[in-house]
Amino acid sequence: MFPRYIVFFALMATCLSGQLPGQASHEVSLDSVGKLELHNVKADLLTYRGVAAMRITDSADPNGGDVERLAIVRGTSFQDGMIEVAVAGDTAPNAPPEQRGFVGIAFRVADGSHFECFYIRPKNGRSDDQVQRNHSAQYVSTPGFPWYKLRSENPGKYESYVDLVPGQWTNLKIQVAGQTARLYVNGAEQPTLIVDGLKQPALKGGIALWVGPGTIAHFAGLKIAP
Repeated sequence: MFPRYIVFFALMATCLSGQLPGQASHEVSLDSVGKLELHNVKADLLTYRGVAAMRITDSADPNGGDVERLAIVRGTSFQDGMIEVAVAGDTAPNAPPEQRGFVGIAFRVADGSHFECFYIRPKNGRSDDQVQRNHSAQYVSTPGFPWYKLRSENPGKYESYVDLVPGQWTNLKIQVAGQTARLYVNGAEQPTLIVDGLKQPALKGGIALWVGPGTIAHFAGLKIAP
């Protein structure tokens, strides 16, 4: 029998690593466009910066208002646990200058109209404007809680700074437990953004690749530990 202190420190190391006992992650294959349910986006398989990737491009009508742009990964079911993915976001060649290459992950997705989401704005990460830098990572919740509402009612609470470069691979990790979620970027030990009080009910739902207006994004290495 192992001494109790050995068992204790083994459990502590596991918890500090961000993965609980029995919480083995598994990779979700993104090797076919047919595995995605597309909402106002188009999808293509290709190799991007040496990595097999799924490219998601905004295809919404630019005059169609504020619609959701996401590719729901068929067969996914997630409530609490961990999501990891590599993303690379940039703006389309004809995108207006105010668009920032928005790319992220939506979770607890129901019918494409109810979900939580963390995303990044790669073109803000190294802006010369400090206020703009502070808008590099963002939480939103649909329906009812777009970025502009959260920013105006709770400045600084649902977004933060993180170093980003447009078009480069960036690792995102999202940890969810009940009504609390944490976003980690590029393997950092500390979260970039903590949301203690998710806006939608804590129900099981799908996972989706999310993009914003004027964005061309790439996704690879999607892993889930439910």
